[in-house]
Amino acid sequence: MSIEIELKALVEPSLSDLGYEIVRVRLMGGDGQKILQVMIDRSDETPVSVEDCAVVSRQLSAILDVEDPISGNYNLEVSSPGIARPLVKERDFERFLGFIAKVELEKTIRGRKRFRGRLIGCDRGMVSIQTEQGEEELPISDIVAANLILSDDLIEAHKRQSAEISLH
Repeated sequence: MSIEIELKALVEPSLSDLGYEIVRVRLMGGDGQKILQVMIDRSDETPVSVEDCAVVSRQLSAILDVEDPISGNYNLEVSSPGIARPLVKERDFERFLGFIAKVELEKTIRGRKRFRGRLIGCDRGMVSIQTEQGEEELPISDIVAANLILSDDLIEAHKRQSAEISLH
């Protein structure tokens, strides 16, 4: 099991209780300077604020200080996934249907590993994406990396969501 998977399993229950989900955990760097990067989302799918990052950072620091899963010194970075966010879980693909994404697969499908297009469906572990070459069905289990592409549609949706939150 990778250290990232171990770290996620260690901290996920506590963050879930606070209303957060882990998007991605990465431990970068070597013996000199390590960085533990934790990307979070809010369970209610509203945008992550600076205060959210501070709350999660304090919670993670407390857990990591007690459990001490990383040898040596490291810096903890907690961030939001941002507007051109990574797509990790099946729910991410469902949530962002209609937006443009780029997807990289572990295995080749019809001679290709990289796809770019509009997310048009997600069902039973398969993502449907409309590319310039036509519709492709991609197994989520074969996806190594996927993220949204910054587009006018995505920016407008983000603005609408932010405006709705400020009204409440």
